[in-house]
Amino acid sequence: MPGTVLLLAASPVGRGRLVDAASVLPVLAAVPPAVLAGTDTANVVELADPLEPQAVLTRLRAAAAAPGPLTVYVAGQLQLDRRQRLPHLALARTTASTARYTAFPWHWFREELRLRPAGATTLLVDLHADAETWELLRTTPLDSGRGNAVHGRIAPPPSRRTLAAPTYMKAVATILRSGFRPPAGQLHEQALARIAPESAGRDLVVSTPGPTGGDPHAALAAAVQAGRHADADALAARHEQAAVAAHGPASEEALHWAEVRADLAMLAGDAARSCRTWLTVATTRLNAGQAPDAPAVESAADRAHHQWGRIRDTVHARELGAALAVLRSRVPGRREGALDHVQRQLRQLQTQP
Repeated sequence: MPGTVLLLAASPVGRGRLVDAASVLPVLAAVPPAVLAGTDTANVVELADPLEPQAVLTRLRAAAAAPGPLTVYVAGQLQLDRRQRLPHLALARTTASTARYTAFPWHWFREELRLRPAGATTLLVDLHADAETWELLRTTPLDSGRGNAVHGRIAPPPSRRTLAAPTYMKAVATILRSGFRPPAGQLHEQALARIAPESAGRDLVVSTPGPTGGDPHAALAAAVQAGRHADADALAARHEQAAVAAHGPASEEALHWAEVRADLAMLAGDAARSCRTWLTVATTRLNAGQAPDAPAVESAADRAHHQWGRIRDTVHARELGAALAVLRSRVPGRREGALDHVQRQLRQLQTQP
């Protein structure tokens, strides 16, 4: 099956830039796509210093939907948003005060990749952190999702007036230019060995091999790829019921499976069911005391909004739009005008039969 490769290199323009991330792209681009992917054939998408987080999200979402193996190469710098202190990948327009709105939230990688088959996704990362983010990551690991293999390094901020280089990723690219891609763990170790003189004992090393056999998400992904959407939902429903019985309906375990079922409905083309489930997830989280700007709450509201826009049945659209307007009054999200958009669309729906 063809592989998919996403090359993402991003760092701010101006004084906030810590690393010349895009300098690695010509080296990676010189590697044949099949070698980058570790497959016989591959499609490559390149993002060089993107401006908008939504543009990155669109490309990541498309890559995540590809059925074959996916490899994501990320070079750049991490910053915290001042409101929630969550790691973001800084983009071209990002500043310290605007990270929440102009950078790419790292947890979006986890959200977008979580339904992919076990063992089918690899992230290779070369990241530099600003001082605040560095202090956080020394005690709180970067969460890239339970189903993904993740290898790379996170470097501390360079000394003042020094622009760092993505030397780990350049080492990866140099190894791959030999025409052979070793298993991701071996590739990672070889790249670390090449940059050891400058990084050993200084960088945070990231090495997570990914899930092993028996992961129920693998069975779900196989069912979806075979077009057995009802079977996939039934399997996820059994896991959700077990989690509710063991941990309660507002537990992370139960909500995880509810979110999986919302994604499965989307993949089955049932936008109304997906929207309804995301609305329930968001409301459950809010009622459990989670903040309106908590990442999981915002994500559920945004996904409910996205799926609502795909509903073609007017009756369902009106019904769920009213519930979405109530939710948006509590969870406005990161994009301005979300509630206004719902209200405008609802007024138009009232005029339709």
